[in-house]
Amino acid sequence: MGDRPASTAGVVADYLVGAGTRYAFAYPGDPTIELMERFRDRGIEVVLARREGTAAFMAEGYAMATGEPGVCVSTLGPGSTALVNGVACATLDRVPMVAISGQIESSREQYFTHQVVDHGRLYAPVTKWAGRLEPGSVGTVMRKALRTATAERPGAVHLTATADAITAEARDAGVRLPPREPAAATVQVIGTERGADPAALLRSARRPVLLAGIGAVRAGATGGLVALAERAGAPVVVSPMAKGVFPEDHPYFAGVLDMACNALLWRFLGESDLVVAAGFDAVELIKPWSVAAPVLHVDGTPNTDQIYAADVEVVGDVDAALRWLAEDWTGQPRRTEAQVAAHRAELRAAYYHGRTEGALNPTDVVDEVAAAAPAGAVVVSDVGSHKLLVGQGWLTREPRGCLMTNGLSAMGLGVPGTIAAKLARPDRAVIGMVGDGGFAMTATELRLASSLGVGIAVVVFVDGSLNRIELKQRAQSYASTATRLEHTDLVALAESMQCDGVRVDSPAALAKALAGLDALSRPLVVEAHIDPAQYESQF
Repeated sequence: MGDRPASTAGVVADYLVGAGTRYAFAYPGDPTIELMERFRDRGIEVVLARREGTAAFMAEGYAMATGEPGVCVSTLGPGSTALVNGVACATLDRVPMVAISGQIESSREQYFTHQVVDHGRLYAPVTKWAGRLEPGSVGTVMRKALRTATAERPGAVHLTATADAITAEARDAGVRLPPREPAAATVQVIGTERGADPAALLRSARRPVLLAGIGAVRAGATGGLVALAERAGAPVVVSPMAKGVFPEDHPYFAGVLDMACNALLWRFLGESDLVVAAGFDAVELIKPWSVAAPVLHVDGTPNTDQIYAADVEVVGDVDAALRWLAEDWTGQPRRTEAQVAAHRAELRAAYYHGRTEGALNPTDVVDEVAAAAPAGAVVVSDVGSHKLLVGQGWLTREPRGCLMTNGLSAMGLGVPGTIAAKLARPDRAVIGMVGDGGFAMTATELRLASSLGVGIAVVVFVDGSLNRIELKQRAQSYASTATRLEHTDLVALAESMQCDGVRVDSPAALAKALAGLDALSRPLVVEAHIDPAQYESQF
């Protein structure tokens, strides 16, 4: 560019490069042409999604896999409205995202009607902040956008880029990135008249349980969780999006809340006399909080949700707080490893309940994929009945090893999220676990996957039904209305998009299809015909 003054678009690109952005997921239009070019010349790869909604899901999948802000871009009007679902998903899933939509020239924006939508009013309810990119303030706005998106609790910000502002010479062009990490691992104790000594509260409990959530993932609190669980003999239950923050092969692991076998997990929590909510975010709750035991709130943010009452809050660095509680512990562990193992055995038996002999059951699919997956594989689950089984049954040993939406819980993340996770983690095998309903929403992204050369596997649970809704219709003695899906030849579909495809209907066939999962040269689609009877017995 030589000595050419930086445009507003150029400053946006400079900030994103400085923040570590490698990909922008986009469906561009007239007002964003300049932005695409500035991304290109700054080394940001622009990935063309097949629609705006999947661009946002790709940005979310990338952010889930890395913890860094995902970036997505749309044009004006229908492009901006199509982006909303994925942006809302990022906000409720507590995932950092910067979403940018084009707009007509600012001189016409106030009165023109064709393809004009008020982005501020559209995005304010589903983002942490909805702002505008202007030549005189672009640097400040980008600092605010990045800081807001990544601050506790993370989420999406949306920026409007008018056609005239984005190409104009920037008058606020200096790049000064905001800080990301706290200066020190500090905690603050907040208590009521009932007491404010969290360590004493924990020591007084005879059956404490740790409930770890996505705040613990962001805090890197695995070490603190392990230390406290082992010192206090406290079993650990995790929320679905926090899978792996406590290793699921650890003797004190006790299961995943609100997934399959949820009644058993809620009973387990209900039998405790103290719940230590470690980075637990109530946005993940599917069932209402029903535990009578007192709660010790440990998180980076105060207990403003009040979904559960907590007379004592430890606010600050979650890992530091847990380590402090572990170091302050005195006395014997409250439960033995054998006692927790007995609970896990009951959980496992409940998980496999309802299998049909001689058929391909949903749990068979989870087991066969797990058996074929190399060490360190990342699984991305879409929403549907299968998600509840993946959430409980997929053994996850490290944070960000199992990715899903459980805040907004929007169908459609599976395929685009798998593509983005592979771009983020090219060193890992990445497998999508998708229902046939969610797959139908996003199947055309497979052509993008093949063009990118990403060796992902997408395993489709095929039962011809929107099963979760159909089961609820059946429970009310209603007919299956608008819940049946017509058969589609997914193998032919995959091959038409330059992917490999295979159809299976037994565990043995699935195991054969998944051989070499760690060395795929192009996308693989597995059409797995399951017997859905196990879903009904589970839920």
